[in-house]
Amino acid sequence: MRKHHLIHTILPLAIGFVVGGGAVLQAAEADSRQAAVFTTANAFVEAFHKGDAKALAAFWTPDGDYVDDTGRVLQGREAIEKSYAELFAAHPGMKLRIDVASLKFPTPDTAVEDGTSVVIPPDGTAPSRARYTNMFVKTGEQWLLASVREFADPGPSNYENLRGLEWAIGEWLDAAPAAGAAGQETGHVSFVWAPGQNFIISTRTVDYKDASLLQATQWIGWDAAAKQIRSWGFQADGGVSQSIWTRDGDKWVVKTEATLADGSKVTSTNIAKPVAPNAFTWQSKEQKLNGQPLPDTNEVKMTRAN
Repeated sequence: MRKHHLIHTILPLAIGFVVGGGAVLQAAEADSRQAAVFTTANAFVEAFHKGDAKALAAFWTPDGDYVDDTGRVLQGREAIEKSYAELFAAHPGMKLRIDVASLKFPTPDTAVEDGTSVVIPPDGTAPSRARYTNMFVKTGEQWLLASVREFADPGPSNYENLRGLEWAIGEWLDAAPAAGAAGQETGHVSFVWAPGQNFIISTRTVDYKDASLLQATQWIGWDAAAKQIRSWGFQADGGVSQSIWTRDGDKWVVKTEATLADGSKVTSTNIAKPVAPNAFTWQSKEQKLNGQPLPDTNEVKMTRAN
């Protein structure tokens, strides 16, 4: 049995209301409904942490239903209680965290809550997440669940903000290897998605006939506060850098500030430009070392290795 079945609670949002004139009664009624749902939520969480399947099933209406993210349907309190009992027997001691996105009252006697839930196992294994929609009905003085719908939730991701760089995912080789002391040496760059697709990880090495030497690692992500793509670089010799990525037509402009291993400061504007389905160019311009200008680098062409 999956750990996530039947774990949604009903913690309400702190929703603000305008109070004044004729709105006072409406606000008071709304606050009363929120308080009632909040009381139910506390009792639900307490019963969940106790592993009390019977008490949890009682939060549903007699004919209430639950549909999980696989499409499995549980109809009525008896089926829901049985499933809870199996869940707690297989995974005792779980904890529950809820993030509510919205709580609405379509009518005075119904409520709809949307949010995400996280179940935390006691053994240190990975938590499980789900999105949910809860439908409540007021029965007497109680707010009971008429239906619960669960949806798969892989967790937060900034993929949409980084998808413009998806063309870079893969392995790339310098199209014109340099002649080293021991023969040909080839620049090698890889780009891979980090788990969750919140970052792209770039690794730069120099490949020789008998070995590969790490030069740098870079994490490319979305800066939610600044609303822009930013990267953090770590050189093998101890140098560090930060960059801001901006798309300009068919190329990417990467403004970089770096601190070298000896403490020197370097700034540059780097240009990455896809020039074919399996090739892109890279060039550093406007370079300064401790404020002193440096010549632009030659444009390097990289070709896809896989």
